[in-house]
Amino acid sequence: MLHTTEVDGVPTLVAPTSGPMNVGLVFRVGQADETLAVHGITHLVEHLALHDSGLSDYHYNGATASVYTHFHMQGTEADVVTYLGKVTSALRSLPMHRLDTEKEILRTEARTRGGFPSMPLWRYGAQGYGLPSYPEWGLFRLRPDDLRSWVDTYFTRENAVLWIAGGGVPAGLRLDLPGGVRRPLPAATSALPVTPAYFSGDDASVLHSAVVRRSTPARVYADVLERALYRELRQEGGFSYTASTSYDPRGDGYATITAYADALPEKQGAVLGGFVDVLARMRLGRIEERDLTSVRTKTLEGLNHPEIEAARLPSHALNLLTGQPAQSVEQLRAELAAVTLDQVREVAVEAAGTALLQTPERGQADWAGFADAPTASAAVAEGSRYVSIEDPQYAVAVGPDAVSFVRPDQCQTVRYDECAAMLMWPDGARRLIGTDGIVVHLEPTLWRLSGPGLGVLDQAVHPSRHIPMPARDPDSIPQPGPGVDASGRRKDPSAVTSGRNVTEIAGMVVLGLLSACCAFLVLAFTLYLTDTTEQVEAADWQALACFGVGTALFAVPLFLIVRMRRRRR
Repeated sequence: MLHTTEVDGVPTLVAPTSGPMNVGLVFRVGQADETLAVHGITHLVEHLALHDSGLSDYHYNGATASVYTHFHMQGTEADVVTYLGKVTSALRSLPMHRLDTEKEILRTEARTRGGFPSMPLWRYGAQGYGLPSYPEWGLFRLRPDDLRSWVDTYFTRENAVLWIAGGGVPAGLRLDLPGGVRRPLPAATSALPVTPAYFSGDDASVLHSAVVRRSTPARVYADVLERALYRELRQEGGFSYTASTSYDPRGDGYATITAYADALPEKQGAVLGGFVDVLARMRLGRIEERDLTSVRTKTLEGLNHPEIEAARLPSHALNLLTGQPAQSVEQLRAELAAVTLDQVREVAVEAAGTALLQTPERGQADWAGFADAPTASAAVAEGSRYVSIEDPQYAVAVGPDAVSFVRPDQCQTVRYDECAAMLMWPDGARRLIGTDGIVVHLEPTLWRLSGPGLGVLDQAVHPSRHIPMPARDPDSIPQPGPGVDASGRRKDPSAVTSGRNVTEIAGMVVLGLLSACCAFLVLAFTLYLTDTTEQVEAADWQALACFGVGTALFAVPLFLIVRMRRRRR
């Protein structure tokens, strides 16, 4: 049975287990509590707190999520006392001599981890719950005082919960943490003016997320959706290898349901269509009774595990930290048994209203009722205008309140008072990121600047939003040229593709004509040589060979261009 106690002022949850003792010290702080300018500070504190644990005979780890930071270990009671003692001692006095080293380790970790999830940025913007979509740029500006202030604010005994899976609280366990207050959850923001919405992502998957009220029917809906997607896309269609879902409580009474399906480039349309069809059927109540029964049975079997209370300790701790009700196993069983198809359909309707869909690259979903997620701003900044060196139809407008990158058909604008962060390179490049996720990236080498130029930005954006970036290799600094727009990034793919198509088609026409002419001459000369009654001279054979070589010289490049275009499609 689960029971509660207290260790040095820290609420403690204890449940028995037959295996080694497992413990977790959870703090109510995570990436969503940061700003983009200091993004990575919680992760850095976690690494510094674990440094002194070093090499040990017990298993330990740390994790930084959106709204919590978790220190976990498995071992003997003596190991638990040693580990938690070292962690809390390090939080009291962070090993600042390791600061630069741990920053480098975190940058290495980010490189090996790969990319960042795209959904949070599109839903929440460059703040709060959207920050997991961004690199930990704050590492470039964080100083010891920043970390000490962060620890004093968030890593306190009032803002922590300890859970123990074992026989009880180990003798001699101390949690020497400073005093503080329980920190509330950050408010959820939105970068979407309307939902359901969609955006184009990579060419290998379809991704769908929805925010719904946290409930047992919602959790069941996620599992039923997975079964329906797997049957439609894997078993019946053969379009996808993986079709899966997840249900992740946000901590504020809502949960995010995410669904994923992979796709080969040639099957993207089929996967997207099948995915949307499954969502529509569930919204209309066309849900298989067998799916509900299977999900209910499987979940109930998990709740019957003899050590279910120990397994649920981390979620109990998070509920306590975020002020959410903690249900007993008996309550969960009763709610699962009572879930109906109508309740699952109601969740499907709620999910449809908050849906965010990532289509395969260049894919669209307006035909299914999804609106375009915004990629541009409504207004252009009023101020000085500087045109592009390469293309005068591009301009940057630098005003007293905002800066805009202006294209012929749209603009991206970041207001200084809504700038989440400004990346600053020593060569003068600046990247402003608005809290709505809109980005304005400016390269001085690409603009006809006069007067103060981009220097106005350094005074206009608050210093707390400045992120100094390391110097770049001179060869990596963008210069005007084909395929590069005025922002230093690749031009709009449609524009680049259009120009490339014209060049390729013209080349194909010329090569086709030349190779056809040479082939005609080879044919005509061959017929002449075989029909003539006169003696064939060596020069005649040489001429025939020349025409044959000419045909090959023009036909081979033509073949390569045609094959390249087919592969690109």
